[in-house]
Amino acid sequence: MICLLGIVYVHAWTGLDGNSLVKAGGTAQGMLRWGLIELLGRSSVPLLSIISGWLVAASLMKRGWRTFVAGKVRTVLAPMVLWNALAILLVSGAALAGWMKAPTPTSWWWTVDELLCLASPDDINVQMPFLRDLFVCMLAAPLLVRSPTRALAAVAALALAWAVSGLAFPLLLRPSILVFFVAGILARRFDLAVPAASRPILVSGGVYLLLAAGRVWLETAGMGQGIDNPALLNAFDLVMRFATALFFWSLAWRLAETRFGRLVLRAEPYVFLMFCAHLIMIWLAGPLIGRLTGPLGSPYYPLFLLAQPLLVLGASLLLGRMLVRGAPSVALVLSGGRLGSNRRPVPAAPDAARPGVRAERRC
Repeated sequence: MICLLGIVYVHAWTGLDGNSLVKAGGTAQGMLRWGLIELLGRSSVPLLSIISGWLVAASLMKRGWRTFVAGKVRTVLAPMVLWNALAILLVSGAALAGWMKAPTPTSWWWTVDELLCLASPDDINVQMPFLRDLFVCMLAAPLLVRSPTRALAAVAALALAWAVSGLAFPLLLRPSILVFFVAGILARRFDLAVPAASRPILVSGGVYLLLAAGRVWLETAGMGQGIDNPALLNAFDLVMRFATALFFWSLAWRLAETRFGRLVLRAEPYVFLMFCAHLIMIWLAGPLIGRLTGPLGSPYYPLFLLAQPLLVLGASLLLGRMLVRGAPSVALVLSGGRLGSNRRPVPAAPDAARPGVRAERRC
């Protein structure tokens, strides 16, 4: 859940267009936004990919290939397509009505690509390529899970080289997702999840802070000193994301045992809904709240920026409960099976406090 709260910062409403956002990058508020995105939000996709690979390695031991893929169609692909359709309907519809500025359909191919993320990331629901690439990884998972370790390492190395090179090929929009997905499978194979989470927080935190300092230096001074090789920067970015993911995994492991962690776990069934819906909420509600706070650069904007994950979480809880009560079948589909007619959110049991235990049960 920490991951998905962090990813809201990546997509947070700013009220500025692209050129104005670049110009504001050197201001205090621009640096605050950059820090939230680069030092927190960017850990989301790596950690979610690692956890997905870790879970799938156990899930495939209990299901046949057809049952497994059918399940992923219901819980990953179908929600992606439906939420993309809702985004086109609501966000593009509001733009066509003149209520806001947002992407609108320009051709039949744009609409198909926006629904399925076939060849490019979405223009509206920009988080959805993660589900698209995750589904592709899931299709390959039965083979990956049964492959020898050397073969898995080779797949990870090829995906890593692809990610660092910056080459674009529509099989995967973000090949780094495959790198972290395979890392999750290997973590399951060698029982690395608990040791990685339970090692001293000073170790994972120290590595994270060291790399974060390097990232800040690159942003503020490194580029000006000629360190602008794309492959080198991509490689550093992947290392940074991996270290950040491990740090927050370790942090979440410890928080899960606290009263705060148990409270957070009660909202867990709504988190996938939040992931899918948060950009629609930001597109539609951001400009309305922004009338009170002003855009990035305004005195009250930092309060809105910092609060956006909690505002989105609250709206997702409200939406989820309304759907469960009024349309449980719809809730079941839109939440990827986590809410709805045959699922009822309940507080975590005492033995389910740690993320790993909860994850095992969801398999």
